[in-house]
Amino acid sequence: MTFEEIYALVKQRKLEMPEGKSTSELFKKGADGIGKKLVEEAAESWMAARFEGRENLSLELSQVLYYVACMMAEKGLTLEEVYKKL
Repeated sequence: MTFEEIYALVKQRKLEMPEGKSTSELFKKGADGIGKKLVEEAAESWMAARFEGRENLSLELSQVLYYVACMMAEKGLTLEEVYKKL
């Protein structure tokens, strides 16, 4: 899955807010809840890079990307706005 596909998925979830989806629950908590998950996964990524193997690091980094996409959707940022800053 590409980042663009992840972003499209979370935007759809935010729009539809399907029951029973953890992403829907996260969007109910707003930027604060999403930010907490983003910081948590960033810290876990650092720990995985420092003390664990590539497989776990890949998992943790994929979660960071997912929560970045969630924050973008929450705040209405487009891919183009973020890509301009890369």
